[in-house]
Amino acid sequence: QVQLVESRGGLVQAGGSLRLSCAASGKISGINAMGWYRQAPGKQRELVATISSSGSTNYANSVKGRFTISRDNAKNTVYLQMHSLKPEDTAVYYCNANIKYLRTIYYYTEDFWGQGTQVTVSS
Repeated sequence: QVQLVESRGGLVQAGGSLRLSCAASGKISGINAMGWYRQAPGKQRELVATISSSGSTNYANSVKGRFTISRDNAKNTVYLQMHSLKPEDTAVYYCNANIKYLRTIYYYTEDFWGQGTQVTVSS
């Protein structure tokens, strides 16, 4: 069974920094795109950043220049380094990965989600 396990978020003051990680485990053959999404109370889940298997990145305009997504393919892990945090960054952050994995004798490719981790930025 494939699963994504995120690190704990936390409470940080505005202007502070926080780093999230998300590790994939299971019978993984390969990982395509990985990404981070977030959902604030009363709002829809939104894309924060994505990174392809080759390292190409994409960011939401609201986090450009403040957040950096990276990945360690050897560890099947994606990171989100967040700087200059703002109260509006407060949300539950979810990692996502498109993973090719082995089940019985067949390979499947599916999207998987982490359990979500709370990030709270105080003003």
